[in-house]
Amino acid sequence: MARRQPPFPPSPMPIPPPLPAPPAANDALPWQRRAINRLTTLWPLKACGTAAFMPLFFLGYFGVLHYPLFPATVMPLTAVDAWVPFTPAAFGFYAALWVYVSVPPAFLPDRRQLVGYGLWMAALCLSGLAIFWLWPTAVPRADIDWNAYPGIALVKGIDLAGNACPSLHVATAVFSAVWLGHLLAGIGAPRALAATSWALCAAIIWSTLATRQHVFLDVLGGLAFGLLFAALSLRSLSRPRAAAV
Repeated sequence: MARRQPPFPPSPMPIPPPLPAPPAANDALPWQRRAINRLTTLWPLKACGTAAFMPLFFLGYFGVLHYPLFPATVMPLTAVDAWVPFTPAAFGFYAALWVYVSVPPAFLPDRRQLVGYGLWMAALCLSGLAIFWLWPTAVPRADIDWNAYPGIALVKGIDLAGNACPSLHVATAVFSAVWLGHLLAGIGAPRALAATSWALCAAIIWSTLATRQHVFLDVLGGLAFGLLFAALSLRSLSRPRAAAV
């Protein structure tokens, strides 16, 4: 006996279209809020780590400066050194480095990257100090009365214009600028902020010549040093943007 078919076939249950994935919590935040989140994450460790790093660096720096393995080689001047005039006002940019290098660690999102960043910065500095110890260098004596410029005279009296090539002043500024550009992009900050950071980095580099703390060859060495360590550290530590806070 044939089964009786229903007068109308049952209509299939309509399948609703898939809902769009909600935006990631981090992407939904404005960049200002994401910046605050970064700055407040592990802030005691960041502050203490930066405060401890600097005196340790200077301990090694001045140790190598006063006890080099060989006599210092005086670095030669180039045409660029003649083009850049001595500018006492540049000392403000020269001193700004010690604030500038503390900014990128403040924006790191987690402990792994913070520790890794500190280790890479330490590797940069230790490599530079090893070069200074094995191949000490100095800038030529400038015909300038430093007593007329107390701020620069203080640095000259402490630094002795040694440990010249590669310039760690330039290297750490470039390392910081590369990382800060990466971190600002990670929180969606306006490009103008990264451009401002690079402008300050350029001013710091210029100040090393304008205060006669370095010569152009020192600057070139510092640029290469900073870019190399920045590239290696970013490759080692950077994460996909979606994983950032």
